[in-house]
This record gives sequence, structure tokens and C-alpha cells, in this order.
Amino acid sequence: MADFYQILGVSRDADPDTLKKAYRKLARQYHPDVNKEPGAEDKFKEIGKAYEALSNPETRARYDQFGEAGLGGAAGMPDMGDMGGFADLFETFFNGFGGQNPQGGRTQRRGPQQGDDLRYDLNVDFKDAIFGQQREIKIPHLETCEVCRGTGAKPGTGPKTCSTCGGSGQVRRATRTPFGNFTQVAECPSCNGAGQIIADPCVSCGGNGVKQVRKKLRINIPAGVDTGTKLRVSGEGNVGLKGGPPGDLYVFIKVQNDAKLKRDGVTIYSEIAVSYLQAILGDTVKITTVDGDVNLKIPSGTQPNTTLSLENKGVPRLGNPVARGNHEVLIKVKLPTRITDGERELLEGLASQYSEKNINSSSGLFSKLFGKDS
Repeated sequence: MADFYQILGVSRDADPDTLKKAYRKLARQYHPDVNKEPGAEDKFKEIGKAYEALSNPETRARYDQFGEAGLGGAAGMPDMGDMGGFADLFETFFNGFGGQNPQGGRTQRRGPQQGDDLRYDLNVDFKDAIFGQQREIKIPHLETCEVCRGTGAKPGTGPKTCSTCGGSGQVRRATRTPFGNFTQVAECPSCNGAGQIIADPCVSCGGNGVKQVRKKLRINIPAGVDTGTKLRVSGEGNVGLKGGPPGDLYVFIKVQNDAKLKRDGVTIYSEIAVSYLQAILGDTVKITTVDGDVNLKIPSGTQPNTTLSLENKGVPRLGNPVARGNHEVLIKVKLPTRITDGERELLEGLASQYSEKNINSSSGLFSKLFGKDS
């Protein structure tokens, strides 16, 4: 007689979980509703008998000591708490129980089905994201077939009642399990629960009732969008089936960087370099903003790394374009690495006007003005 452990493919010291996993795997493989090879049904019974004996601690102990003779013809059924394992088998056997459509043609599912949502990634220029724009895009999506008008059937024909289920979309099936015979109501494998079969599919759409086309759309990009902003375009996803509503289109924005301007939320950042004389005496310089070139006043005595703010020259707030952020300008002061004799004479003359108490040399003057020695 065959060894039960060998039948299940486990060692003699296998724990209950290992036994259960081995049984589930083999039962699925050799179940007569799945495996139509000769001998599969006998193998399935043999697997069930082995598991019945080894899953019960008492019968397993008798089997280990005396072999199959020690079972006395009563291997004992598994605990009802082990139904979880068989529930997995039932789902495998009865959830539509697979298979191709034996009647040929396409099937139709019951009732309206909502169309799928679509995603489109859109690159937007830096300034276009700030002030908004309209863009024309092309998206591939599913639309109702114009030839069959969504029926999936060849013009002049129509769906026919499924002969397998009689139009109910369901079939009853009796299946043998280690617990006895069970009757299961399942989706009809011929029509996939639709109750109808399209015997003569539409040539244009292949019986699907929908076709993929490229559609032009004009997208309104509001002012203030940023990378990661998601725009929803209602009803521009895939068409719904059987009269179901279409899905939506989601446009994901990615904003391109600018060479001079940086953005953080609604604030724009840039920097400008001025000479030490401009910083000391003050000046008006031209800088680039999102609104174009503007004049920026550099106050006299401006220190290095000072930030000057231009109010309302930043990014409009999304949903409220009237409210804008600021443009922050970082001032970089350029110090000369060499000076002419004339420049030195002028600087030394300037330095001499300071008292000995405050500054003793031109080097001290530069230290006071720029925080470092020249």
C-alpha cells in the first residue's frame, strides 16, 4: 500500500500547516473538475484519504505506529475548523470555473458598466504654469463603435439567448468533495453571466462594441499649477459599456525648470550680483521677473546676501489668481580682486576720513564694509 506521506509529498515529521498546504496544492491539481486526465479522479481520492488520516492527531499516531492497518477503516474526517482550506478549493472550482466560450462568438455582460478613468502626463513651461494657458492634446481612449452602435453585433443581427443557461446567466453544478456532493450556483461559463451570446460579431470592433480612437481635447490649465497638480476632465475617459457612464480623464502636470528663476509654492526666487560701490552708494538695476524685466532699487549700504522682496510679483494662488506671492531677490556683492592706483588713492582718501578710533587703515575699512579683509 502507498505511504500517505509519500502521497502528499511531505516528510514524516511535517507539521499540520505543511500537511494542509501540500493537500491544497495536490487537490487543486487532481480535482476531476480541473484535471481531465485518466486516473486524476483516483489520485484525488487517494490524496483526500491520506490527508484525512494525517490531519487528525489520533489517527496520525495510529498510522505512524501500525500503518494503514491501524486505522481500522476509519481514518476520520478533518476538523470542521479546517474548512478554510476547502473554501479555497471551492473558490477555485466554482468562481466562473474558467473555460472558453463553447458556442463561439463574443459574450455580453449584464447591465451598464462605467468606463475606465485615464491618465495623461503633461509637460508645461515655467511661465505657462504660472499664468495658465489652454493646450490641445490628443488622447487614445475607447469610444462607442459607430458601425454597431455599441451592440457588438454585426449590423442587421443581434445578440442571441445563451443556450447553456437559457438566458439566466447562471448554471448549477454538482461537485464531489471530501465532504460529499455539493451543488453550486455559478456564472455561466458560456456567456460569462450575460445571458446572451453574439454569434455574429461586428467586424469593425470585433464584437466589443467599442473602439480605440485618438481624440483631440482642449485643456484649460489654470494659473498657479505646479508639478504634481492633477486636473480632472469629467467624462473624457473610456466610454461606458451597455449605456454606462464614461470614465474621467486625469491630467498630471509636470512644470519645466527655468534657468534664472526658481519657484517654491507661490514664491519666486532669483539672485543678482552688484558691485561693492553699488552696494555702498545704492543703485537701480534691472532684473528678470515672471512679468518681464523690472527695475529694482538697491538701497545704499546694502549688505552681502541681503534679500529684497518684490510684492505681488510671484505666482498666483491656484484657484485665486488675484492673490499672488512675492519675488525674493538675493543680493550678491562682488568685491574686486585688483584695483588700480587711482582707485586705491580714492579709497585711501576715504579711509583717512574715518577716525583712528573706528578704523586705522584701508584694510580695516574693507573689513567694516564687507566683513572681510581686502
